[in-house]
Amino acid sequence: MNRRDILKAGLASMIAATLLTTSSAFAETTMSTLEAVKKSGKLRIGGVTDAAPTFQKDLRSGEWKGMFIDIGTALAKDLGVELEIVTTTWGNSVLDLQADKIDLMFGLNPTPARAKVINFSSPVFNNAFTLVANKDSVFETWEDYNKPEVKIAVDAGSAHDATVTKMLPKATILRFDNVSEASIALQSGRADAQCFVLMLSLPAVKKNSRLGTVVAPSPVQYTTSHAGFQKRDETSLDDYVNDWLAKNSESGFVDETVKRNMSLVGVTAEDFPSNVKF
Repeated sequence: MNRRDILKAGLASMIAATLLTTSSAFAETTMSTLEAVKKSGKLRIGGVTDAAPTFQKDLRSGEWKGMFIDIGTALAKDLGVELEIVTTTWGNSVLDLQADKIDLMFGLNPTPARAKVINFSSPVFNNAFTLVANKDSVFETWEDYNKPEVKIAVDAGSAHDATVTKMLPKATILRFDNVSEASIALQSGRADAQCFVLMLSLPAVKKNSRLGTVVAPSPVQYTTSHAGFQKRDETSLDDYVNDWLAKNSESGFVDETVKRNMSLVGVTAEDFPSNVKF
């Protein structure tokens, strides 16, 4: 082979290698989010170390527990991958999604600001709005509480505040800077009831039974908990998770998982209002 043939052969090899590299890179960039997770062999979710019953990490053993850990484990199993838990905080979780440190984050509520930078799943579960009422104010319906003489304590500007404002326009609403101050008003007798979501009211009463009785007035009002995803036009992973959530909600798996993990904060099945569903 002469020098010219050698140069031609070398050039052909370089072109072939370049085309192969380009083709591989293109394949990587066009891979769907669902395919990427399956190829990596792991589903990365964020975990908050001290957020029972949603997340809880044993700092000695490194073991994770919580309703979102159990839901994530089942989801990863059905995807055919392992679950990888990346430690984060509620405040940093959106940034971790944007930085591609995690594939999804459970426990996020959609807000207009968040919706600009991440995608959201359909609801993972429903969280009922409840009232913790003193012994003389345990009623069955919202209308029973909708009277000027009934005083309801809330943390100002919260979802609790918005719900009570909507459902109890005739009641006297006492607004405080935070949940703790509202609870002090209830316990001291300044308020007849305090509005909490169920995830907060049941553990609060377990810790301090003097607060009152947990009531889910009819018709039961709910807020929702969602999962967040990276902001992309391609939504194969989002779609898979939404389908999975629908099936596992219908089967009762999500409801059972949520209730079972409430034991992490001392709540038992008997503590749940009978008219609440997750």
